Amino acid sequence: MSELHLPEVRGQLLRGESLAPFTWFRVGGPADAVFLPADADDLAQFLAALPHDVPLLPIGVGSNLIVRDGGVPGVVIRLAGRAWAQIEALDGARIKAGAGALDSMVARAAAKAGIGKLEFYAGIPGTIGGALTMNAGCYGSETKDVLIEATALDRSGKRLTFTNADFGFTYRHNALPEELIFLDATFQGVLDDPMAVTARMAEISARREASQPIREKTGGSTFKNPTAANGEKLSAWKLNDEAGMRGYRRGGAQVSELHANFLINTGDATAADIEGLGEDVRAAVKAKHGIELEWEIKRIGRA
Repeated sequence: MSELHLPEVRGQLLRGESLAPFTWFRVGGPADAVFLPADADDLAQFLAALPHDVPLLPIGVGSNLIVRDGGVPGVVIRLAGRAWAQIEALDGARIKAGAGALDSMVARAAAKAGIGKLEFYAGIPGTIGGALTMNAGCYGSETKDVLIEATALDRSGKRLTFTNADFGFTYRHNALPEELIFLDATFQGVLDDPMAVTARMAEISARREASQPIREKTGGSTFKNPTAANGEKLSAWKLNDEAGMRGYRRGGAQVSELHANFLINTGDATAADIEGLGEDVRAAVKAKHGIELEWEIKRIGRA
């Protein structure tokens, strides 16, 4: 990638940068280039000038991501800094948030403004851009339940607006083109007492801390909750547990003792250890239950 000419930027353009510090697992090889745009105009101009054969990958805070040890080809876009994390309370119990804003900060801002229905974001360890991409949710609520619209840039740098219906949301997925880079989103809540909203947020945070290894080097829920042939919604953690995988290790990676759908870097894991451990879990669940678990964590890059 070093011989490839990239457009001039106002933000930071890093070549050969390790992506491990950008992910919660703290593993992975380098990207050919990492671009941290100064603002939306900087990003739009970069995209407009970038050759279309250069691979492009937007990432958030890397909370639900395995970067493989061989690194990532092309340009990784990371929306970091204050310009991308603005949160504003609007009239009509609405909240507008930048794609780089942490989900938990959006929940907090909504509570402060006396806006309910967004408190579930207190339990999601990612950014709004990731929430839009994955229809992030927890404890019975999802992004599709509160989103009004979002703006994004396409591969050519053109700004587009998408309504909730445009997303075609399904479980941990949207139907929009993958090359979109989200800029911001507007959410619809309900007017509520700030103290009541804060109390519900605290309950979600306490429940999450008690049941998930949030202080470890982890990547959140590893596999999607599958649906049985009879339509029953199953819990991935329970299937993993029943297959004997709680606490199972591979190299420096381990299935959490606290939550069997979380993988942990115990300190010296490689990305191959973590991904391989996930495949071990999938194989064990397939052998025990005849169910093919689908990865919820995104895995990118060269092996």
